[in-house]
Amino acid sequence: MKFFVYLIKSKVKNKTISYVGYTVNINKRLLKHNTNRGAKFTKGKKWKLVYFKKYNTKIQAMKEEYKLKKDYKLRSILKNLN
Repeated sequence: MKFFVYLIKSKVKNKTISYVGYTVNINKRLLKHNTNRGAKFTKGKKWKLVYFKKYNTKIQAMKEEYKLKKDYKLRSILKNLN
């Protein structure tokens, strides 16, 4: 099974915010975020997929998700690409 780490962004009061997660199905997960069935933080906002990367194991994906969540400088660069 393949796992994906992803970064999504949304505009809130003229400010761009981002969210990082991991999943096995990016399209299904993005749909959940945009229909208020995703993470609590993402509810009520319109999200756009900005970045994703594929990993072979869940452990690899979780480690990379954690690193990306903590690396605010990289997140800022990625969310400003699109």
